Amino acid sequence: MAITMTQAAADRVKSFLVNRGKGVGLRVGIKTTGCSGLAYVLEFVDELNEDDEVFDIMDVKIVVDQKSLVYIDGTELDFVKQGLNEGFEFNNPNVKDECGCGESFTV
Repeated sequence: MAITMTQAAADRVKSFLVNRGKGVGLRVGIKTTGCSGLAYVLEFVDELNEDDEVFDIMDVKIVVDQKSLVYIDGTELDFVKQGLNEGFEFNNPNVKDECGCGESFTV
C-alpha cells in the first residue's frame, strides 16, 4: 500500500511546515461525510499515532492511519493552480463515483 505526491505538492507542504514552524508532516485521511459518503482530510501532524503508516516522499512525511489507507491506497496527491484558484488534488484510482459538487466520493 502506498501514497505518492507530485513535486508541486511536496513543495507546497514543505512551505506550509516551514511557515508553521513545527510539525512532523501532513496527515492524509478520510472522513464520512457529504452526499457520496467519503471526503478527504488534510491536517498537520505534530505527533505520530501508533497505527500510523508513514510515507517519506521528497523529504516530506505523509502520514495515513490504517483505516484511511484502505480507501486511498495508490492515491497521488498533487497541488494545482488554475487562475486564481489553487489547492490540493487527489488522484485516487479507487474512486468509483463523486458527488456533483466534488466534495465527496465513493469507492
